[in-house]
Amino acid sequence: MPPLCQGLIQNSKFKLHRSSGPWSRLPPRQFSTRAKSFITIYGVRSQLLKNVSRIVVKLGTGVLTDSRKQPDLAQMEQLVAQVAEQCRAGREVVLVSSGAVGSGMGALGYKKRPAELAELQACAAVGQSRLMATYEGLFAKHNINVAQVLLTHEDLQGHERHLNARNTLVTLLKHRVVPIINENDAISFTELKFGDNDKLSALVASMLPADLLVILTTVDGVIENFGKSEARVISTIQQVDGEIESQVGGTDSETAVGGMTSKIQAAKIVIRSGVPLVIASGRKPNVIEDILKGEDEGTLFVPQPTRLQGRKRWIAFFHHPKGTLFVDEGAKIALRENGKSLLPPGVVRCEGEFTAGDVLRICDLDGTEFARGICNYTSEAITARQFDSSEVMHRDDLVIL
Repeated sequence: MPPLCQGLIQNSKFKLHRSSGPWSRLPPRQFSTRAKSFITIYGVRSQLLKNVSRIVVKLGTGVLTDSRKQPDLAQMEQLVAQVAEQCRAGREVVLVSSGAVGSGMGALGYKKRPAELAELQACAAVGQSRLMATYEGLFAKHNINVAQVLLTHEDLQGHERHLNARNTLVTLLKHRVVPIINENDAISFTELKFGDNDKLSALVASMLPADLLVILTTVDGVIENFGKSEARVISTIQQVDGEIESQVGGTDSETAVGGMTSKIQAAKIVIRSGVPLVIASGRKPNVIEDILKGEDEGTLFVPQPTRLQGRKRWIAFFHHPKGTLFVDEGAKIALRENGKSLLPPGVVRCEGEFTAGDVLRICDLDGTEFARGICNYTSEAITARQFDSSEVMHRDDLVIL
């Protein structure tokens, strides 16, 4: 992408994040006009999305259920029709669908999302079967078969199970089946949970990998100044930074978790994996088609130009790190800028209890995480400074985030 594309357009519909570069020197009005023209000329969206053949679509609870917490059949029908259209166009589509707990809440008479694990799991168990029955009937009208895939974090953390999950999804897509994925809430507990389906969809898109992740929700995208008269949809985001994160919050929904905050965290995963993400309204007809046509729909997160290799993606995103290594500035520079392995002198201290082979966070002395990797030592050995001649983390087992 040309360097001048480092940003976003800002007018009544757009925002351009301009931290540096030629655009930062223009007056606001001139900046807005010229930036819009520039982005139009280069067709950022069209270029990123013109060759998409494999899509992961995440459907949030809010776009699948009505005010009674029951599946909104008319809404689900129009979303299924959009997916079916993409299948007929020759694209592979994976659905990550929320709505099981919400559907179960309605069936079991809950007005608010239960706080106790057993109640949540009961809602999920009832709601998941209802949800899949609805999907199967709606897709059958388009002569498309579906498959239910329920996952826990443990399924994707172990390398062999990770590869098996990927192979299953790829085989289903090969047979023109639409996999419908959800977290296995009926059996998951805290240590095994993804946290929300935004993260799950990002992990699925990274694992395959997909050419595009689309998260459909109840809002038009990432909104600057949400709830205020000057609210604007941020059209394109080049980099997720503190300014972007300060624009978003959680959710007040009684059936959902996460809100826009979880979607921003999902964005961090996919753009580092080299996969573009669009967050858009699932209430708009033909929204998926409009996105793929390169129209200004929702918020586009531009991926980093180099896609991480599969094993590096697995190290970076599919683990609950067992501990943290704090390194000095010299080690940070060696890792980030020079592509070196992490050597014992660079490790200042560690936190947590871990064994050799565990995935750990790597932080600078300010506590900012900038990498993850597989450690060659136990926490006891590092604390006691009992190192042999090997690296603490080899470069091949380390990922810069």
